[in-house]
Amino acid sequence: MKLTRKMVLSRAKASELHSVRKLNCWGSRLTDVSICREMPSLEVITLSVNSVSTLEPVSQCRQLSELYLRKNRIPSLAELFYLKGLPRLRVLWLAENPCCGPDPHLYRMTVLRNLPHLQKLDNQPVTEEELSRALLEGEEVSAPGIEGAGNGGSELSCSLSAVDTSAETRQNTLSCGEEETSVQSQLGLKPPSRERFPSFSQRDAVSGHKNRAHTQEERGRVFPHVS
Repeated sequence: MKLTRKMVLSRAKASELHSVRKLNCWGSRLTDVSICREMPSLEVITLSVNSVSTLEPVSQCRQLSELYLRKNRIPSLAELFYLKGLPRLRVLWLAENPCCGPDPHLYRMTVLRNLPHLQKLDNQPVTEEELSRALLEGEEVSAPGIEGAGNGGSELSCSLSAVDTSAETRQNTLSCGEEETSVQSQLGLKPPSRERFPSFSQRDAVSGHKNRAHTQEERGRVFPHVS
């Protein structure tokens, strides 16, 4: 499904695309978010639980500070190339994408090497020690499609795109229930009924209850109330 102008303006309660600052499209079955190129003022966008396969559309959102993309179809960490030009990006949630691969350490080090200004990655604070290690243990990425350029060509894509789903799920500390409640409350919106998202497993729901205390702590953290 393509994210349209009508959908954006309705959800953001805005009259023009260029004035949209915060947008919540959580669990909307989206595959095409190219319209993001027309939102230069965008600061926070939630695209988790969709089918987005490229980060290129948000590369034009120079004011972007928070990007939520958990559980999409980002194929390779080479896509991080499109986020390098976003000077204000501080929060990125990218867990449960094919690009995360079977090695969580290499994944985290590579993200932090290429985006050293991040303050939080996948709901985990970024430390100075990690940033120092990332310079040595992470991989530098090049633009998607440029094979053999730098240290991040096709080798990086191949090594990190083969996902071990079960292992990744165990290692991911952010549950579906937790993120859903957190993002909805931060944007001042009523959490949608879980019946709208039949793909969620019972274990996800239970995990969300177990993390209720952490969710409460997250609620007033970043977003101002949206009227």
